Amino acid sequence: MINWSRVKELQEDIGADEIGEVVELFLEEVEEVIGRLASSPVEAELEQDMHFLKGCALNLGFDQLGNMCSVAEKLAGKGQVQDIPIAGILEMYAQSKEVFLSQIGTV
Repeated sequence: MINWSRVKELQEDIGADEIGEVVELFLEEVEEVIGRLASSPVEAELEQDMHFLKGCALNLGFDQLGNMCSVAEKLAGKGQVQDIPIAGILEMYAQSKEVFLSQIGTV
């Protein structure tokens, strides 16, 4: 679910003291898109939203979420928005966030 090697690499690159700010910014930006997907997804914006979420997720080590968003981005690009598992993406985000926040201090 979480690529802890990526998280450790990120901590080394930006510093252990700064990781909290990066995580806070990530969650703030991602939750804006997650909220929109949960309440009123806009079909014309799904490809862009999935691309954004994919990039954010993979940068912070949320590998499963990033992979799901990659598939969803491709589906949206093909016009197959009805096949995008929005509920699954929302659930994966919630699970990833929970695991990440509960274990970030142990990395």
